Amino acid sequence: MVQDTLNLMPLWAFIAACGVTLAAGFVKGAIGFALPLIMISGLSLFLDPLIAVAGIVLPVVLSNMLQIARFTWADIKAATIEYWRYITIVCVMILIVAQFVAIIPMRTFYLILGVPVVLLSLIQLWGLKFHIPLAKRRLADWGIGLLAGGLGGLTGTWGPPTVLYLIALDTPKAKHVLVQGVVYGLGSISLLAGHLQSGILNPTTAPFSAALLIPAAVGMRAGFWLSDRLNPDVFRKITLIVLVLAGANLVRRGLM
Repeated sequence: MVQDTLNLMPLWAFIAACGVTLAAGFVKGAIGFALPLIMISGLSLFLDPLIAVAGIVLPVVLSNMLQIARFTWADIKAATIEYWRYITIVCVMILIVAQFVAIIPMRTFYLILGVPVVLLSLIQLWGLKFHIPLAKRRLADWGIGLLAGGLGGLTGTWGPPTVLYLIALDTPKAKHVLVQGVVYGLGSISLLAGHLQSGILNPTTAPFSAALLIPAAVGMRAGFWLSDRLNPDVFRKITLIVLVLAGANLVRRGLM
């Protein structure tokens, strides 16, 4: 079993994976999202996409638990009650769609990874804003929840649709971060359960994912520490530009 894990990749690829995870953790700690986006985009450059998906599972769980731990239980409970419909749809979709990852053709998988990363990053870079009126709230919960959960099940990232959804609801900044933490935290548990069921996370790939917990935690701690010392808007834009380039490369690989 140990030998099978060691055979997943050469040493240089494992070191590179730790570097990507460290950077992703730092960004997550600094701006509150983008760890799975950066990890899946970066790891897929030199690893089999299915191994990349397996690798992000445990760091996603850890990073979201660290994020949500910064809030009180009362705050978490209130946010869960208020956004229960969206959270439920996202979690159920992640659990269902994760079962189809292993049967998707490789070129199609690269496109599924790359296209949403590019589109959603560009939407945020351009500053496009949408508004969801109260009368349309339930419809938006279903529609955006299905989209976010579907992307989460396939790629391990449901952050950008969630961010856009909360902006469209005119969610106050403090609550914005709290709800993100709750959605990501509960969604990551669904992701873990989904890929245990799908077989993506197995006795061979789980040790690789577990090894990435260390750089993820170190990166997040550094991001937390520097978050008050950075210009978050500039840092966020730089992150999104990097994601656009990484996503574009995935699209190129899917097409060529």
